[in-house]
Amino acid sequence: MHDIAADRVEYHGQTLDGVNAATSPYALFRSWLEAAYEAGNPEPTAMQVATVALGGDGVPRPSVRTVLLKEVDERGFVFFSNYRSRKGREIEAQPQVALQWYWPALARAVRVEGTAVRVDRQESEAYFASRPRGSQLGAWASQQSAELDSRAELLAAYARVGEEFRGREVPCPEHWGGWRVPAGAIEFWQGEPSRLHDRVRFTREGTSWQLHRLAP
Repeated sequence: MHDIAADRVEYHGQTLDGVNAATSPYALFRSWLEAAYEAGNPEPTAMQVATVALGGDGVPRPSVRTVLLKEVDERGFVFFSNYRSRKGREIEAQPQVALQWYWPALARAVRVEGTAVRVDRQESEAYFASRPRGSQLGAWASQQSAELDSRAELLAAYARVGEEFRGREVPCPEHWGGWRVPAGAIEFWQGEPSRLHDRVRFTREGTSWQLHRLAP
């Protein structure tokens, strides 16, 4: 087995010295995302979404999964999924979430904390209409997060909805749509040599952002 305790990576990246209080964290994020594309990171929009829900014993239990970012502007970060899934149910019960991206080719990461809100139905329907037909059918076939007896059960459901919508457009299910996460805090991490990483954190205060530099 690989000796994971002995793994070492020496990071080298541009410092964050040019970041100041006048910097828009959303603009900085978009520039980092574009750089991640240019650096060849696979699926640079892939992000982790963390939620917290109370277990049956009343103890908070965090959960994290990977989804794809589909839109970002000054209003926040948007992703889409099944509202009836585990993350959907947990977001509805406790909408405070955390997001994270990691781009290893650049030794960069971004963390976001905010409160998720559903996007307008028209936005969900417009994005759903842009998806490949197979993905549209999958949204109807999959009862996301529900237990399956076998993969054959899922494939049979997919075949059934394929027949149901044969020859016509696939509508957006009512149980499927997007969330927008307006950031309350955005942190940028840049890997540097000797683990002296650069970290800056923007926190929303009213209509403005406050900048904090953090120790690695």
